[in-house]
Amino acid sequence: MVLDRYRTRAHAQVERLSRPFLRWSPDTLSRLALAAAIVAGGLAALVRFTTPYLFLAVAAAILVSGLFDLVDGEVARRTRRAGVRGDFVDHVFDRYSDVAIVLGLAASGFANPILALLALVSLLLVSYMGTQAQAVGVGRTYGGLLGRADRLIVLAVATFLEFDWSLPWPWAPDAPWAHFAVAGIGFTVIDVALAYFVVAGQWTAVSRAVRTYRALPPPVA
Repeated sequence: MVLDRYRTRAHAQVERLSRPFLRWSPDTLSRLALAAAIVAGGLAALVRFTTPYLFLAVAAAILVSGLFDLVDGEVARRTRRAGVRGDFVDHVFDRYSDVAIVLGLAASGFANPILALLALVSLLLVSYMGTQAQAVGVGRTYGGLLGRADRLIVLAVATFLEFDWSLPWPWAPDAPWAHFAVAGIGFTVIDVALAYFVVAGQWTAVSRAVRTYRALPPPVA
């Protein structure tokens, strides 16, 4: 992950952020992260029927989801409640969070639905390759260009910029070229973020698969 390279440097800040939540259950924090992601996806879907300014609330909800996702593990470690069950719940909720946000963006009218589908597949493959490495005994793999923290930051920035961006919106319901996307060449900020997810996600998934394969013992002759 790009941002994970700075995890050691940021550990002190993460500790400070987790202090107000030390009396909370880590599972509760994971549930709140999922709830905030679902809210973000729901608000994004409502943009089609309201106003692009709602993307400001979407960006805020994504950041809130990322905050709870960041501190739940730290709280579990500091309160000695870390375990395989909590780790499993956290990963399951993370995947549903990804699905909720990307589906909401796909329904917003400000993203190419096909591009959103490809981005979602790439995100799920990234996570699958990491957990599959653990399943075959190599250990959980976190390397690559697109980690969990990276995608949340990219989504928060993209939705924040989208609320009043001057770029054309070819997929918006009221765009004059909405049904002529090939002739009306243009991309929203969210489209750019999703395209990055497709490229970086596939790169990360393949690199994790190759790294895992090379770490496996050779077949017995």
